[in-house]
Amino acid sequence: MEPPPTPLKFGYGTNGFTHHRLDATLGILADLGYDGVALTLDHVHLDPYAEDLSRRLTALARSLNRYGLDVTVETGAPYLLDPRRKHLPTLMSQTDGRRTDLLRRAVRIAADLGSPTVHLCSGPAPDGLSEADAFKLLAYGLATVLETAERYGVALAFEPEPYMLVDTVERCLRLAGLLGGHELFGITLDIGHAHCVEERPVLECVRLAAPRLLNVQIEDMRRGIHQHLEFGAGEVDFPPVLAELRALGHRGLVSVEIQGGALDAPEVARRSIEFLRAAVA
Repeated sequence: MEPPPTPLKFGYGTNGFTHHRLDATLGILADLGYDGVALTLDHVHLDPYAEDLSRRLTALARSLNRYGLDVTVETGAPYLLDPRRKHLPTLMSQTDGRRTDLLRRAVRIAADLGSPTVHLCSGPAPDGLSEADAFKLLAYGLATVLETAERYGVALAFEPEPYMLVDTVERCLRLAGLLGGHELFGITLDIGHAHCVEERPVLECVRLAAPRLLNVQIEDMRRGIHQHLEFGAGEVDFPPVLAELRALGHRGLVSVEIQGGALDAPEVARRSIEFLRAAVA
């Protein structure tokens, strides 16, 4: 008799709780029954450049343990490095090493918190740069970060993001090839993004990403419109997607990513976990 599929572990992104203190966010998510949290490094909850970062990390690790929450570290805060230009500089455009420094800091933070992964994305390709050269620069920058990842045993979970250089699973796998198939380079698959921009169906995206799949982000979305929606407000058929993730034995977090729900965060989080539980059932 075959064992039952591995239960999915649901998380929630802190970028959907930007009006709450971090400890309050963790308490709410734990009370709702979430298994983990996708922690965005930013000025709101955990500033990776804070002078008292060590103290904050010690307190946060205790809180995560107290609430019984898993964690993955995310670096997608759009204005963390430049308050005027979204997602800049990138590994392809930096002249001062700021993006590399941020990602290295994120790896060390992940190790301190017990997060197995650091989430990242490519950002937009610089103007006037060929696609081939952009991929080469991105791979070169990632190889540098992977040296730190090797030291700490933390994997890089790369997310295809709409309208960035790497916007599909296939292009993410192309990047993996440029990195020699490095064992610490994996994929964060956003289900809404896949529905938004991928030519292949979402289930095919899940299967294509499966060998390198580390984390999943999840929300509803409409085709061609990059807007994170509550479940049921878009076009994604979730039960087959969740069933496929279970069948594949996915062990990472499946984290709700609804940044626009911050003003009503506790209720959005409640409705989200109830929807996901029903979709799994």
